[in-house]
Amino acid sequence: MFKKLSILSILIVAALYLLLFSSLLFFLNEPTRVDGNRIAYSIFLSVSTAAVSTIFSMIVALPSAYALSRYNFFGKTIVDALLELPLVVSPLALGAIVLLFFDNPIGKWLAAHGITPIFQISGIIVAQFITIVGVAIRMIKQAFDSVPRYYENVARSLGANSFQSFRTVVIPLAKKGILASFMVCFAKSIGEFGATLMIAGSMPFKTETIPIGIFLSLSTANISRAVWLIIILILIGLTSLIASRYIIR
Repeated sequence: MFKKLSILSILIVAALYLLLFSSLLFFLNEPTRVDGNRIAYSIFLSVSTAAVSTIFSMIVALPSAYALSRYNFFGKTIVDALLELPLVVSPLALGAIVLLFFDNPIGKWLAAHGITPIFQISGIIVAQFITIVGVAIRMIKQAFDSVPRYYENVARSLGANSFQSFRTVVIPLAKKGILASFMVCFAKSIGEFGATLMIAGSMPFKTETIPIGIFLSLSTANISRAVWLIIILILIGLTSLIASRYIIR
């Protein structure tokens, strides 16, 4: 009996999402006011900035996740808790924090020397990075935790140093988890909205990512364009998530 109830509950949730997604098809018959060039720019901007921010997050996450997985150090519990902030603090609030940072003396000094992401494409990358790097560290840490330390000890007994054992033993054994983390963070970056809006703004043909394009389209009652952008966002996200599950399996 419990088996049937549990299966029924997950089918109901899946049906709810399917109903919501399929309802978009009814709006495709709306009078078309779709600017192909603008949509193409939004897609290119979202994909390119998501790729850059995801690569940066991987560069930071690999050593960070290894430190959390293998070493004990002062303040580890606090650091571990801080990584949860993007999960409990909304992206809008994170973007507001970055925006306010560049209004304090340090931020103003950086801006005076040409280092500011505010209302720039670099702001999109910053927004995406701060919302995904914690997720990347979490996922890669789980992958590293699944690698027995025995193999590292064997490598070190054969003369490898810490970095060599990390590069030649841990990374290859955890590569599926790392690739899955990359795909999930890439999909999350493309769908990032709140922090991007606060840091980079919503300027067409400059900082208009796919989520920003959806927001602007709905604000101007351009339903057809919003629907097409939503469908594109869903397809990119689902493709990335399915790919990550295939990699893990």
